[in-house]
Amino acid sequence: MNLKKYILLFISVLAFSLAKAQTPVEVHAVIDSTSIRIGAQTKLDIYVNYDASAQKNLDILWPLIEDTIKKGIEVVNVSQIDTTIPNKTKPNIIQQHIQLTITSFDSGAYFIAPFKFIINKDTANPLYTEPLHLLVNTVVTDTSLTKVKDIKPPYDEPFDWRWYLPYAYWSLAIIATIIILILIIRKLNKKKPQEIIIEAPKIPAHITALETLEKIKQEAIWKDNKTKEYYSSIADTVRLYIEERFNINALELTSDEIIKIFKSQVIDSESKLKLTQILTLSDFVKFAKQIPIEAEHTLTLNNAFDFVKGTMREEVKEVIGEKL
Repeated sequence: MNLKKYILLFISVLAFSLAKAQTPVEVHAVIDSTSIRIGAQTKLDIYVNYDASAQKNLDILWPLIEDTIKKGIEVVNVSQIDTTIPNKTKPNIIQQHIQLTITSFDSGAYFIAPFKFIINKDTANPLYTEPLHLLVNTVVTDTSLTKVKDIKPPYDEPFDWRWYLPYAYWSLAIIATIIILILIIRKLNKKKPQEIIIEAPKIPAHITALETLEKIKQEAIWKDNKTKEYYSSIADTVRLYIEERFNINALELTSDEIIKIFKSQVIDSESKLKLTQILTLSDFVKFAKQIPIEAEHTLTLNNAFDFVKGTMREEVKEVIGEKL
């Protein structure tokens, strides 16, 4: 009976040892330098090694790295976790690694506790890295430099007028150059005849608009299936006329905005209706791809002529009336 018990115990221990050997997980911590000067930095590397072929879905819970490892040791930077194969002859052995950059501004000897890892959520059997030590040395000061010393007396420098000769030469050269430039400019200005700039009289807005509309009428591009271009040219001509005649930024406004503005303009209601017809139908052709009938082509162009003639400046209307 006792022999059977020992055999079962031996088999259990052996099975446990084989299972542990098949899925080993090792954690290590290595510090680059165990002794630094105060304020200096050193590297602390943490490694996790495991057999990927034995453990397909390994869950590793890394320790939480905060701003300080412990009081007196600060963490300057923490790298991302990188996964590598350290030995190419053993591709199943995987290594995960992070690197901490640490420093200290207080001298002394510090004990860095082991880092705790939880494997596969087994909180009862955590893994720990090796404990580390760090010695932070203070800066040795030279006590002889701290002694208070007398202020040195000023040097007695004799005066020598020759030191100022280069400055005097440069000053005279600059003054002479300025005088010569002034004389040259005056001489050139006397010889240069004054140019008389005569500005060409600005063509009234209604003349430009009527000439453009007449050109549109003669070309009649709607006959060549260019209906969109035909209505766009009429609308643009009317918008440009409104911009020059009424000082309204019509080229940048929508048709609805122009129509709304003209509700408060002092023009006759017939001109307002014709402007609405021109802009509305042009928008339908341009954006809704509507194809008007031939009568609407002529109506829209005639409305544009009538709008320009009906809204041009009063003094121009009086001159035209006298000529008639």
